[in-house]
Order: sequence, then C-alpha cells, then structure tokens
Amino acid sequence: MILRICILEADDLHPTMQDAFIGFGQMFKQLFATQDPQVDCQIFNVVRGEYPQLSQQFDAYLVTGSKADSFANDPWIVTLRDYLRVRFVQGDLLLGICFGHQILALVLGGDTQRSSKGWGLGVHRYRLEHKPEWLPAAADEFQLLISHRDQVTALPTGASLLASSDFCKNAAFILDKQVLCFQGHPEFTQDFSRGLLQLRQSIYCPQEYQSACQSLVHDHDGQTVAQWMLCFIRAGQKAHGQTAAIEQSVSVLRDRLCSA
Repeated sequence: MILRICILEADDLHPTMQDAFIGFGQMFKQLFATQDPQVDCQIFNVVRGEYPQLSQQFDAYLVTGSKADSFANDPWIVTLRDYLRVRFVQGDLLLGICFGHQILALVLGGDTQRSSKGWGLGVHRYRLEHKPEWLPAAADEFQLLISHRDQVTALPTGASLLASSDFCKNAAFILDKQVLCFQGHPEFTQDFSRGLLQLRQSIYCPQEYQSACQSLVHDHDGQTVAQWMLCFIRAGQKAHGQTAAIEQSVSVLRDRLCSA
C-alpha cells in the first residue's frame, strides 16, 4: 500500500555543501525508499513559503531539521507553527526531527529552549523509555547522529516519553497515535555529519569538535528509526480507519432510529 508523506523542509543546505550532498527533504525521501519503495514523498520548502494545496491529501506530515530556532519569530517559523496547529486539530499524523521535534513540542503546548548543556554532536546513544504496540521488536538502546543545542524542556500534556539520554532528557516522544518526534537525525550519514562539523568547526570548542569527529566511527540506527516511523504511520492509518468505521456505524444506527 502506498504511503504518501508530505515533507516540510525547514532549511536549505549551506552553499558549500550543495555540490556534495542532497537536501534534507531528499535525504528523507532516500531513507524511506530503502525501507519501502511504496513510500511516496513530496517535498515543500517552508522557508520559501511552499505548502501543499488544500486538495492534496497525505498520510503523514514530517518536519525536518533546521539551523533555525523553533521558538524564534521569523515569519516563516510563525507560519509553520500555525500550519502545524491546523494539521493537528484536523487529526493528521505528524512527525518531527530535530527542529521538527522541537517545534511540534511547542505547538502542542510543551516547551523548547537553548540548552545550558551546549552542543550535542556526532553519534549519540539513547535509552528507549517506552515500547508502544506499533514499535517492532527493538533493543533497549539506539544511536543516532545529532547536531543541536536547543532541547525540548517540557513535553506536551498527554505526551509519552519514548527515548532519553543523560544529555537530552526528552529525546523522543509520542502523543497518542498522532505525533512522533525524535531529536536525533535518522536521515543523516556519517559523511554528511563530518562535513557539517567541518563547516561549523569555528563555533565549537576544540574538545567538542574532536569528540564528535571521533564518534563518527560508530554505526547509527537511522534505518531502524525510519522503519519505526513507517510503522507508526501505518498504525495511525489503521486507528483512523477504525474510528471512521465506528463513526459511520453510529451514524447509520442513528438514522435508522430516527426513521423508525
């Protein structure tokens, strides 16, 4: 069954990286294609004001990472927050990565701030704190590539913590069967992370930079997390279908009783 995912791309690659690497939206498109060729991704760059037409239907909406702060008041960020509120109220499935994780937490009533712990860089290990029924058999820990200094400091009301670490307490969360967010980057590769570290080397302290570069010898679980994301979407589709069927049955019964 085809899964249609709307990718809300929240950044452009730095010009010096554009010849060597694909954009963030394309990274996700490539990542999901390795899991399931039936996944159809369409990319909309929200920084440039690109959004789907009202007539376009998607099974899920994914917000990518960004160098921007999710709590900033740049016009495009304000517009994105408003758009995500509408999508949530309408019952759409929402996924967020890094900046996307942070902005969805804000939109849904949580909080995101610049962390006093500084930059998180390189390959980072997380603990799974919760294993929902849609999650395939999984180990108790997983690793992802990261690049962030903002963190979700308070989860939205009703959200469940999915993963954490000593450095990042709220590293992943779910909200019912509608929202799934990760602070880490399943779409990144070691080569891209190395290039990003080199590009930004001047803003890191030498110890941070060296430690991050050394961590890149380790594998990460981006493919596994991509599988989790697709399982979440399918579970959300199933739940939505069951709800719609119940509502239709109730409506039919009501009509019969009213006409009796």
